[in-house]
Amino acid sequence: MVYKTKGVCAAEIHFEIENDVLKNVKFIGGCAGNTVGVSKLVEGMTVDEVITRLEGIPCGFKSTSCPDQLASALKQYKSTN
Repeated sequence: MVYKTKGVCAAEIHFEIENDVLKNVKFIGGCAGNTVGVSKLVEGMTVDEVITRLEGIPCGFKSTSCPDQLASALKQYKSTN
């Protein structure tokens, strides 16, 4: 799936889900150290676990962040599958 982000430096998040488990997470743009780190940490986790852990995380003065946008992407995925 490709998710177009809103309100963060990363432009997109690419990921796959197999048997409710997150795989191959890649942020396009954003702070490389943070986005690669988040990707490696969440790969292998269930969709619900990632949403629970990442939803609502802000970035500085922004009300969202790259991790929060990943949670939003996964919520969107769940609502369509």
